[in-house]
Amino acid sequence: MQTIAIIGASGNMGAAIARSLSKGNYRLLLCANDLDKVQAVAEDIKTSNPSAEVEASDCSRDASWEADIIIAAIPYSAEKEVAEKIREVANQKIVISIANPLNDFFNDLVTAPDSSAAEELQKLLPNSKVVKAFNTTFAANFATPVIDGKQVDAFIAGNDLEALQTVSELVETAGFNPLVAGDLSVSGTLERMQLLLIKLNMKYDYNWLAGWKILH
Repeated sequence: MQTIAIIGASGNMGAAIARSLSKGNYRLLLCANDLDKVQAVAEDIKTSNPSAEVEASDCSRDASWEADIIIAAIPYSAEKEVAEKIREVANQKIVISIANPLNDFFNDLVTAPDSSAAEELQKLLPNSKVVKAFNTTFAANFATPVIDGKQVDAFIAGNDLEALQTVSELVETAGFNPLVAGDLSVSGTLERMQLLLIKLNMKYDYNWLAGWKILH
């Protein structure tokens, strides 16, 4: 049984990921600064799935030390702080970046054109295997990952083939169709894809709940 630390598990995305992965054969360590909130998420999971292996913690370093896989369900602005806390204990581990580095107006990205949130996290965690995943899904997608009989696609990017396979299996457990889009340099494209979806929703009330689907 793999152990997964979800940092930021009290947030909408972190909690949604935790609930979806609790259905798989994983031990979940849910971490957030507000222990009461993350304990509430853990209790909710245990209520709906009594067999789930789930624990709550307010220490990202301790949770990451125990974990095989670390999911950074945090905004881009928190990446540097979290990376500093977990750098030593995340050595050679898979670290999943879900962040979209949006500005305050949700109309552009704050990262350089030739970079991305995932690539910046890889620089901060040089000895970890950073994989981009879940940034093109919304929290609401986790409740309905199948629309019109088709699974919503979840794009993945990373440099390590074994890590990509592991994350693909994790994405499947969450209910999505995993699509490996390329190496970590593709993360910028994935983050701009989601920026476009957000802008379309804001301008045209576009049906963003459908997420991204490729006909196949």
